[in-house]
Amino acid sequence: MTRGLLICDCDEVLLHMVRHFGVWLREHHDVDFDHTAADMFSSMTRRSGGPRPTTEEMWGLLDGFFPQEMDRQTLVPHAGEALAALSETADIVILTNLKDAVRQPRIDQLAKFGIAHRVETNQGGKGDPVSRLVAEFGNPVTVFVDDLSVHHASVAKHAPGVHRLHMVSEPALAPNVPPAEHAHVRIDDWRAAQAWIAERFAAGAPAS
Repeated sequence: MTRGLLICDCDEVLLHMVRHFGVWLREHHDVDFDHTAADMFSSMTRRSGGPRPTTEEMWGLLDGFFPQEMDRQTLVPHAGEALAALSETADIVILTNLKDAVRQPRIDQLAKFGIAHRVETNQGGKGDPVSRLVAEFGNPVTVFVDDLSVHHASVAKHAPGVHRLHMVSEPALAPNVPPAEHAHVRIDDWRAAQAWIAERFAAGAPAS
């Protein structure tokens, strides 16, 4: 069997992030985090009732969490087992939208969970880096997994032959996130996702 290529996001796909980020915001910054908000930044409010954090302040809070508080994060159920099984027939790259300086902390973090695959950091849309990885590996079938719709749209534009799986693994967040328009499927559980990905690899054909 020819090997496939799995390009997989990390936060809210392999590791829980927002639940731990929210606890940290309350504990250390007196900020509440609303999982039902439309986006990450509109979800933050000051518990004192003061003005909402500015966009600049919100980016600073994220920078305060990564990498200093990454040890708070926990593994999504069945994610490790799924990657281990899929790695028998596929190359795996973790493509995570973090600053480049956080690449090694992310590698170290994943290694603690027994996940030891290539990690690439990225800022902005993921279509270009996915396209480059597809060209580099040359595998006949590639599957992309991410929780953000914007990245599925980007990959659909720049690498349309890639199978796109939309996953939001945080149960508190998933009901408020509609299926990504440009994804081929929405699956929030790694057991079902593993089966779907394995079927794409076994079929050996790019996305239509």
